[in-house]
Amino acid sequence: MKSIDSVRSEFPSLLNKDDKGNQVLYLDGPGGTQVPTSVINSVSDYYKECNSNTHGEFLSSKKTDDVMESMREKVSTFLGAESKECISIGHNMTTLNFSLARAFSKMFKVGDEVIVTELDHEANRGPWRTLENVGVKLIEVKLLKDGSLDYVDFKNKINDKTVLVAMGMSSNSLGTVNDFMKVKDFLQNHNALFLLDAVHYAPHFSIDVQNLGCDFLLCSAYKFYGPHIGLLYSKPNLLEKIQPERLVVQDQFAPFIIETGTLNHAACNGVSSAIDFIASLGKGATYKEKLVDAYIIIGKHEFELASHLYSELNKLEKINVVGQDFKSKKRSPTVSFVHDDLTANEVCQKLAQENICAWDGHFYALKSIQALGLEEKGGVTRLGISVYNTLDEIKRTIQAVSKL
Repeated sequence: MKSIDSVRSEFPSLLNKDDKGNQVLYLDGPGGTQVPTSVINSVSDYYKECNSNTHGEFLSSKKTDDVMESMREKVSTFLGAESKECISIGHNMTTLNFSLARAFSKMFKVGDEVIVTELDHEANRGPWRTLENVGVKLIEVKLLKDGSLDYVDFKNKINDKTVLVAMGMSSNSLGTVNDFMKVKDFLQNHNALFLLDAVHYAPHFSIDVQNLGCDFLLCSAYKFYGPHIGLLYSKPNLLEKIQPERLVVQDQFAPFIIETGTLNHAACNGVSSAIDFIASLGKGATYKEKLVDAYIIIGKHEFELASHLYSELNKLEKINVVGQDFKSKKRSPTVSFVHDDLTANEVCQKLAQENICAWDGHFYALKSIQALGLEEKGGVTRLGISVYNTLDEIKRTIQAVSKL
């Protein structure tokens, strides 16, 4: 990988300082990463050079068409999709999931079962709960005390009534990486759709949807150095079969059939540059090979920092780290903890005084926080490692937490 100083130089926000001249330390990546200059410029350049709607005969409109086609192509490669026709764009992941749920409500019947987990973000729970209005049963897989899913419970809950399994690939609250391939094996002899939420997974690990064998996968570009755009992968020919709600004037085929209104073309241009940024960190003969290599490098860097943070926080009195340890490499670089005497919000207030950006609460993964009995403490304090973080920042954070 480029040197960490070289990587950091691409992020202008990392130069931000407080009134006293102290530099800001960004460990809030799980809520949205900082953005490199190339992404900022791409958004700005779109407005300067091609700010028009699509499918016109004039130059700026044709440039917008090129922006959108290029973006779908890069996202397709990023996710390992069969083609750019598999990539739909939305305001965010939650909106896209609600659109899928409305489409499924016309397909599923009374007594059908949809499986979700207690570990998931509400964006991958709430939309499926709306299916209860048409008689579909929502089945929940239990969360174990160590922050992992109960896979015995998972397997036992899959049956001939199961029509959809919707699960996260990685937990945004605890950092757990789920064994989604095991679940895929559970589904081999069942006629059920398989949907993966990759929002917290995509910033840290390479994805190949064809290898995963999923029917749908969703992620959000603002979690991997891009603008606020939701992305949906659908298997070829699947969107037309589920018939999402759309206007009669909308293109009635994938990937457009689930898209509503005029898209944020400038942000989409930024998404392309965010993927380019990740690819620039790796080596390879093809764009995909560069992306895969980049994630190996990113993963090593992030894992080293996060495992050090986990280990050192675990040594501190009154600090209880929540979630699995870092003995397994399949662990996202997100470290959450609770303090014996302070609420999660009080911890974040004190860290903010040290110019350390950290999140507190349940992060919309409310069920997981409730299942672990942490809601009364105000949830957890969450620290997330991104590609631009350094060992010095982690040491500074450990020192700040030790003074609590």
